[in-house]
Amino acid sequence: MQTQIITLNAAPAAFLIPPDADKDTRSRLGAFAAWLEAHARPWHEPDLRAYRDAMVAQDYAPATIRAHLSTIRARYRRLLRDNDLRDALEHAIRAGLAAQGQSYGPADVEALVRRKLDRLANAIDPAASPVTTKTSQDRPDTAHLRLTQEQANALLAAPGLDDLRGLRDTAVIALLLCTGLRESELSALEVKDLRQHLGGELALHVREGKGCKERLVPYGELDWVLVIVDAWLDAASIDEGPVFRGFYRGNRTLRPGTLSVRAIQYLLARYPIAVRGELVQVKPHDLRRTYARRLYEAGMAPVELQQNLGHAGLKTTLGYIGTLGADQRRPPAIYAFDLSQLPR
Repeated sequence: MQTQIITLNAAPAAFLIPPDADKDTRSRLGAFAAWLEAHARPWHEPDLRAYRDAMVAQDYAPATIRAHLSTIRARYRRLLRDNDLRDALEHAIRAGLAAQGQSYGPADVEALVRRKLDRLANAIDPAASPVTTKTSQDRPDTAHLRLTQEQANALLAAPGLDDLRGLRDTAVIALLLCTGLRESELSALEVKDLRQHLGGELALHVREGKGCKERLVPYGELDWVLVIVDAWLDAASIDEGPVFRGFYRGNRTLRPGTLSVRAIQYLLARYPIAVRGELVQVKPHDLRRTYARRLYEAGMAPVELQQNLGHAGLKTTLGYIGTLGADQRRPPAIYAFDLSQLPR
């Protein structure tokens, strides 16, 4: 950074946006610089509380507001560590004092520079512009889709078994429901991954899940899913490599490569199911949530589900399980009181 462009009257955009900024950083700093100019505020007097309120008024999501403010603070912290900024401030303050005819010594200039830097540091302190995030313990059923047992069975039956594509799609849906895999993990699945073991139990091998984590998912009593997958593999003459593959036009000839994440999403979208009286397209993550909720209700502990799903923390797993219904949260009769003794 060149000293000559660090001046107290520099245009915010020219000053705040470094040439090496990535796309997101450039966009956020550019929006802030435009806001400063629109409100005739100099770059060295940022009001992040006011800028936060302006973003709230524009209905920015709390996470987006935090991201913008974090980028702005990072830029100012970088500037505060830059000796060129200190030199430029000292030069500007000396020029200003001289123009006013005031006498000053080195200690006076140093004190004014320090004051300006302290005020700037205070202005970007996160405590000065906190972002409040509304949290909700309970979410309505419409917030995320978790299939009931009847809906899951209907989805399994939707593709049919009359042709090769129907058999493949049934196998895809069954494996998602029975293992809770992410679509990217399903896409990367190979034949050798289908039958591994964990503690003597038949398990599916996820070679690289989210965060480059490897895990094994026991099938348990859901191992019938392998019968469906085997039927697909036999019909498609697949004995190694990717388990699920796409078709060339006509749905008769297999492509050599794996079924992509986007293709898996499109596959599920072809089979909408009835939810609360409306046809709804199911997404792969809906089946992951369904796996978590149905197995939890069947008695599996959250920590066990966490390991099967490959979550880093239990909080994420609880979010997948979702809000329990009133019938599951209804308190039992644990106290006793003789109501007949009440005055009539």
